[in-house]
Amino acid sequence: MDVNQTKQEHLLALKVMRLTKPTLFTNLPVTCEDRDLPGDLFGQLMREDPSTIKEAETLMLGEMLTLPQNFGNIFLGETFSSYISVHNDSNQVVKDILVKADLQTSSQRLNLSASNSAVAELKPECCIDDVIHHEVKEIGTHILVCAVSYTTQYGEKLYFRKFFKFQVLKPLDVKTKFYNAETDEVFLEAQIQNITTSPMFMEKVSLEPSMMYNVTELNLVASGDDGESTFGKMSYLQPMDTRQYLYCLKPKPEYAEKAGVIKGVTVIGKLDIVWKTNLGERGRLQTSQLQRMAPGYGDIRLSLEMIPDTVNLEEPFDIICKITNCSERTMDLVLEMCNTRSIHWCGVSGRQLGKLSPGALLSLPLTLLSSVQGLQSISGLRLTDTFLKRTYEYDDIAQVCVVCPYTSNEC
Repeated sequence: MDVNQTKQEHLLALKVMRLTKPTLFTNLPVTCEDRDLPGDLFGQLMREDPSTIKEAETLMLGEMLTLPQNFGNIFLGETFSSYISVHNDSNQVVKDILVKADLQTSSQRLNLSASNSAVAELKPECCIDDVIHHEVKEIGTHILVCAVSYTTQYGEKLYFRKFFKFQVLKPLDVKTKFYNAETDEVFLEAQIQNITTSPMFMEKVSLEPSMMYNVTELNLVASGDDGESTFGKMSYLQPMDTRQYLYCLKPKPEYAEKAGVIKGVTVIGKLDIVWKTNLGERGRLQTSQLQRMAPGYGDIRLSLEMIPDTVNLEEPFDIICKITNCSERTMDLVLEMCNTRSIHWCGVSGRQLGKLSPGALLSLPLTLLSSVQGLQSISGLRLTDTFLKRTYEYDDIAQVCVVCPYTSNEC
C-alpha cells in the first residue's frame, strides 16, 4: 500500500516494485475420451498451446515462467529486494535529483540507498534506476520510505515521498528441549516446523556451540566414508510438517575438569538454519543464544566413569566412581558401603579417602557383586565430610544387567 504525502503535481514519477523469483506457469488441462463429442479437439488445442510441455500436455506445469502478479509474502530471514525508478514525465530538464530509500521497522530505521549523492540533471523521458537489498531480521510491520527531492529549471526546490507498508511473517516455528545425561553430556532436541504455505528445501540445520562445549551432530546415519542424513537425500519440509534434529554437547576438557564452572544458567549455542524455496529463493535464520539451567549436584557429586553392561550372577565385577567436590571448601571424606537386598559390596567400609580441595575430583575403583538376576540398581554408597559432620547418601547410581552364566535367560 502506498500513500502520497501531498497531492501536488510533480515533474517526476516514482515507481517501486518488489523483485522476487518467478514461478512456473500452470494451466488446467481439459481432456476427454476419443469417443466423446469433442473428440481430439481438446488435445489439439493443448498441443498448440505454447505454455504446455511437448509430449506431456496434460501436466499442469509448463515450460514458461510467470512474473509475480502481487506483492506476495515476505518471511523472516529472506532477502527483501526492490526496484526503484524515478522517471521524468515532464518536458523540462530537472536538476539535483536525490533519491533516498529508508526501511522503518519497529525498532530501527535503516538507509538502503546505494548512493547518497545527487544526480546533476535528468532530461525528459529519462529515468534513474536503483535496486536495494536487505536481509529481513525482524518480524512485524515494515515501512519502505522512498523520498525524492529535485530542483526545477526555474530554481524551485520540490520534495515528495511515498510509503510502502508490508508485513514480515514468521517462516519457521522452532522449539528446543534439553536432556541431561548421567555424565556431563547435554542432548539438545530442536523441533522445526514449516508454518508457510509452500515446501522448503532444508539446506543446512546446524548448532554453533558456545566456547564451553563441543558438539556432535546425531542426524547422520553412518554409511561408508560419508554419513547420510536421517531424512534422506532430498531434504524437503512440507507445509506444517515438523522435523526433529538432535545434537550432543560435551564440555571441553578445560571446563569439564572444573566442576564449579558449569553452574546455574549456561549458554549452549545457537541454531543456524538455511533453506530454499521457490526456484532457489534463499532464507537464513539464526536463533538467539540457547540457554539451559545446569543441574544442581549439591556440595559433592558422585558419577560413574566405567561400568560393564552385563555381569554374571554372584561374580564380582569392577566399577570406577568419580567423586567431585562442587563446593567452595575443602572436604575430608569417608566412604561407607552399605549392602542392599541384591547388591553386595566387596572391601572395607568406612575407609578414609583423604582431603578433597574445591573443584578437585577423585577416581575410585570399587568391587561388588549381585545376588539377584535381572536389571539391578547400584545403591548403598555413603560419603561423610568429617569437617562438618555432613553425610551424603547415593542411591540408584546406575543400573546393570545381571545374567546367570549357566542359563540363556537375560534381563
